[in-house]
Amino acid sequence: MRASRGSIGAGLIEGWRGPVMVVLEAGPDGTIHRCHPHDPRGKNWPVIEHAIIGNIVPDFPLINKSFNLSYSGHDL
Repeated sequence: MRASRGSIGAGLIEGWRGPVMVVLEAGPDGTIHRCHPHDPRGKNWPVIEHAIIGNIVPDFPLINKSFNLSYSGHDL
């Protein structure tokens, strides 16, 4: 089955850090024109800012590891 130009498809699955979503848009001849993967790290990193308020710098590694976020950004 071929997708027509401009068709959009989305997939959602629960990852171990939260929901992982991929959105695809079809291009000419049913090829993939755009692909947008979205992982939960983008929403989880800003939470650290709130978690460290009122704490001292040496506490950061412990706070950071409690969220277990990916530095490289590859949670997919």
